[in-house]
Amino acid sequence: MKVETLIVGQLKTNCYLVWCENIKRCLIIDPGDDGEFIIKKIKDLDLKPIAIIATHGHFDHILAITELKFALNIPFYLHQKDWTLMKKAGKSAEYFTNIKADPILKPDKFIKKGDWIKFGNQKLKIIETPGHSPGGISLYSKKDSLIFVGDTIFALGGIGRTDFSYASENRLGESIKKLVQLPDQTIVYPGHGEQTTIGEFSTNYKI
Repeated sequence: MKVETLIVGQLKTNCYLVWCENIKRCLIIDPGDDGEFIIKKIKDLDLKPIAIIATHGHFDHILAITELKFALNIPFYLHQKDWTLMKKAGKSAEYFTNIKADPILKPDKFIKKGDWIKFGNQKLKIIETPGHSPGGISLYSKKDSLIFVGDTIFALGGIGRTDFSYASENRLGESIKKLVQLPDQTIVYPGHGEQTTIGEFSTNYKI
């Protein structure tokens, strides 16, 4: 499995292009903004995008979805519990960044715990990791020992915010307990900042 990290938008969100090396079928994870830049990178790498996935519904992870859907004609997946949050993303973007967002499109499919996203000879398993948002998810490959965690955990023991009315410190704690049970060598691709590993996170995380 190949991974390309693109830093997009005013909040420097990590958008990930993830693909099968043999067939070059590609997933787009968390396209937070800069749709033209993402499309150019896809073309430069000669990838064949098949789906867009948001780890959660915050505006800084979804602003380019409408542009990408129209340009690439591919489906978009989200957990159902974050759909209400995502519907407010346009107003949130305008409030925090003065950006006028494209119309928010309803996901083509709601994904949930235990689902698999397949692309070429690769697949990622959906793990529900709520707390930062009600429907936060992570995408895990045991075979390649990597996981995309959105804003659940970060390098140096950082964790997602829970000071929103819809967030839950207790649920985030349960999600973190779930993640730290993965092998220490598992590479962690967060929604912002540098990648880490489960082992490094566990060492730095203060309970």
